[in-house]
Amino acid sequence: MAGKKILRDQVREHLLQQMMSGKLKGGKTINLAALSRQLNVSVTPIREALTQLEQSRIIEAVPNRGFIIAEPNRNEAKDLYELVADLEVMAIENSVFFPTCVEGLRKAQTAFKSANDTLGRITAKLEFHRLLTRHYENALAQQILADLKTRVFFYEMALMSDESIYDKSDNQHDGIISAIEDDNVPTAALILKMNWMLILDYVDKQLVLQR
Repeated sequence: MAGKKILRDQVREHLLQQMMSGKLKGGKTINLAALSRQLNVSVTPIREALTQLEQSRIIEAVPNRGFIIAEPNRNEAKDLYELVADLEVMAIENSVFFPTCVEGLRKAQTAFKSANDTLGRITAKLEFHRLLTRHYENALAQQILADLKTRVFFYEMALMSDESIYDKSDNQHDGIISAIEDDNVPTAALILKMNWMLILDYVDKQLVLQR
């Protein structure tokens, strides 16, 4: 049982890396037989990994096509970003922050500001948010957030091209850090919500332009 679980997780990570590197793109069908040969594993752990990714809304099962990489859409984007925002607000409202937490957030913010490409910025931004919410001691909520943010990653890799949006996000990150440093969690929560809604507004506009 443990071996099967490890194989499933390895396949899942492999697929995520392929997607993040751009080798698997939205709308592309995943060939189970070819993947089985490539990874030298049976189809069973591959199906289990695909089922997990389907539950995270990263891929979808399409009749007569099998599993495909899910493409962004406006309705999902709204649900996705609003849910992530609400879960993160709940997380920081139920967390205790120490001086070392602020130090970690400042380092992540520095990495975000100094990133020089889209992948670097998105990765640094998600790391900032991970550090912000990691002290929330609810394992189920943390797992849900991790899955949702994997989907967020693909939205932003596909749609985040305007440099100015990062400047606005910079300022909001700084505001969150300052509020936490002042032990003002309600203000941090408000800015955090605004931060996610800022990105959602931009993503939504990009999806409208693509229609």
